[in-house]
Amino acid sequence: MLLHALFAHTVQRQPDELALVYGGQRLSFLELDRRSRAMASLLEQQGVGAGDRIGLLLDNSVEMAIALWAVLRIGAVAMPFNPQTKADKLGALLRRTDARLLLTQASLAPAWRAARASCEHLRHVWVLGADWRPEQAGEVRWPDLEQAQVPAMWVDEMVDEDALALISHTSGTTGLPKGVMLSHRNLVSITRCIAAYLAIRQDDILFSALPLSFNYGLTQLLLALSTGATLVLERSFAFPAQGLEVMSRERATLFAAVPTMYAMLLGFRDLSRWDLSSLRLMTSASAPLPYAMQQQLRQRLPSARLCVMYGQTECTRISYLPPELVDERPGSVGRGLPGQDCWLIDEHGQRLPWGESGELVVQGDHVMLGYWQAPALTAEKLFTDPGSGRVAMRTGDLFRSDPDGWLYFVARKDDIIKTRGEKVSPHEVEQAIQRIPGVVECLVGGVADPLLGDAIKAWVVVSADSGLVERDIIRHCLATLENHMAPKHVAFVDALPRTPTGKPTRQGLS
Repeated sequence: MLLHALFAHTVQRQPDELALVYGGQRLSFLELDRRSRAMASLLEQQGVGAGDRIGLLLDNSVEMAIALWAVLRIGAVAMPFNPQTKADKLGALLRRTDARLLLTQASLAPAWRAARASCEHLRHVWVLGADWRPEQAGEVRWPDLEQAQVPAMWVDEMVDEDALALISHTSGTTGLPKGVMLSHRNLVSITRCIAAYLAIRQDDILFSALPLSFNYGLTQLLLALSTGATLVLERSFAFPAQGLEVMSRERATLFAAVPTMYAMLLGFRDLSRWDLSSLRLMTSASAPLPYAMQQQLRQRLPSARLCVMYGQTECTRISYLPPELVDERPGSVGRGLPGQDCWLIDEHGQRLPWGESGELVVQGDHVMLGYWQAPALTAEKLFTDPGSGRVAMRTGDLFRSDPDGWLYFVARKDDIIKTRGEKVSPHEVEQAIQRIPGVVECLVGGVADPLLGDAIKAWVVVSADSGLVERDIIRHCLATLENHMAPKHVAFVDALPRTPTGKPTRQGLS
């Protein structure tokens, strides 16, 4: 099954049902299908076809959803870029992927115009903007798809299931982001899997303010288009009160968010201002959701169940914790997905029994094809499992497990702090600090120390009325953790730096 064929089945099944809500726009599956076919036809007329890479530099919008579907329909490869991507990085990514065409918007002109100057192969730029006019050769005004004619004999391109569908770029906190290559098989497999374990129904209303340029956000669109659920899309969650108002008005049943968004939600003293009684499920991915925050969310929104998930861009999702087990297995991210295999390995690559700690390995149809034009990096990540003869992927993440195979995130291998001759997981210290009343967010890392090797430092965001001081943080850690795990330094900050996808990052902290 191809990804766009999966969408076509939904259109045939329920053409007149509501597919997408964005601002004042409300599109049925049939209208979304019609506009994407019109756009696909226009793309073909520009000489773009199967295997060509097409960049999408767009904010969340109806046009972004239509563009993604249209690109897939002609067998081309979609490359969503974060709208905040700067000109130098954008130019480098467009050059590296030999992008044939860029779909973008007028408000981002300073970035894409400077990037285009260094990309001789980029033939056309389609620009969205009511008042925008072409200024240079190759710039094309975004077509009026509401009025566009669709060819009567249009047929979607039928590429191979293992053909490339998406190149999704990692956050790239160090160096140029890696281009994760995901095939139709990869994306269909994981979309169906997620829809099954979340029990997505046709009458569900999915609310998402996650960027469509980010895999977790894109997944919400794929879930809606493949199951027949409605996607209520917001540009961002920068104004959480506005987002909650939309959730209430549209009677959202599922809220997909990252920990930062949940922290913003919990910042409201009174959530009863909004009617969220229709909400049946909250999901969390991208970064670890502290157990203390999980408890607060369930107390504040008791009618909604919470599903904690773990994954990577390279395979979208790896595990989930069923909502009914949140209290029984606090801190766990689950036990793996149906239809995949996962296990732990030691530092020599040897498989470990459950109950041990090690690096997580995952295997299944959802695992990426590799990194674009990076065979050495691909070889570091992917390997052939001698037991099954199938490709498996090293996650680079350390986990501990219990004898039944339930997984507990420890740290990225590269993030482990070595202090006083001991190895410390920053995640474990962060979890402890997060349990202190008044703490909103925190990050923990190592800083050079002449005696300790690395000293542990915590960067902490607190509520305005917390009254917390450094000794409160350190005293709590000494009482709840082994002494060598307690931070030596604490810095209170107004906000944590973030990657382009919104994850808190230690880059830029000092």
